[in-house]
Amino acid sequence: MNLGTPIAIGNTAKVYHYENKIFKVFNDSLPDMESTNEAFKQSFAYSCGLSVPEIVDVTKIDGKQVIVMEHIKGRTIGDFLTDNMEKAEYYMNISVDIQMKIHKIKADSIEPMSEKLSRQIENAPGLDIKLKSTLIKKLDSMTFDEKLCHGDFHFFNLIMSDHKVTIIDWVDASAGDIRADVYRTYLLYSQFSVELADMYMRLYSEKSGLSKDEIFQWAPLIAAARLSECISSEKPERLWEIVNQYCPI
Repeated sequence: MNLGTPIAIGNTAKVYHYENKIFKVFNDSLPDMESTNEAFKQSFAYSCGLSVPEIVDVTKIDGKQVIVMEHIKGRTIGDFLTDNMEKAEYYMNISVDIQMKIHKIKADSIEPMSEKLSRQIENAPGLDIKLKSTLIKKLDSMTFDEKLCHGDFHFFNLIMSDHKVTIIDWVDASAGDIRADVYRTYLLYSQFSVELADMYMRLYSEKSGLSKDEIFQWAPLIAAARLSECISSEKPERLWEIVNQYCPI
């Protein structure tokens, strides 16, 4: 089946627009249940009333796992911001309000964040046994309500059209601590712009009442977990520095 040229290429999949639907075609290296698990998380978010693309089908095409979903017309907020950086705070306010709406949802039917982070920390390259043990103990000591966390929340996963914003890419969603999800977003923004990351943290803290100190308790855990992702654009040295700063051994 020829889906044409991908409109986006990520670390785990290629995305195609075909016959007015989106086809997310997963890489061969991923586990057999990857598409099913992601579709379940996205369907859960959709069932909670969030603006999320509706899942049409989970199937295989030419032996590859595929999620077929509703096509959302529009541009990402990241694209709008790139064209007009002067409106950064306007777009950041919109995104923070959406993330806070996600964080109000009780999530007890999807993967627990603690299990996901524990697995990632165990698989993180370069972490010795002692440091892994210290991080896992810190993770086990955290107490929180299990709320819906997107896991990869940023401007380029928000599609804006006709004053409506749709949240995409639910592969990293979990049921966990919203403070961890906030730090993850901060970490992603700070990779490219400390100014943007600080604006995000200020606005989320002002709107939610959470302090920066509360959120940064999760810094070494989220940074260590990100090491396991082996993202080409992310410098491992930066993540190591965060881990060692907040979790010295």
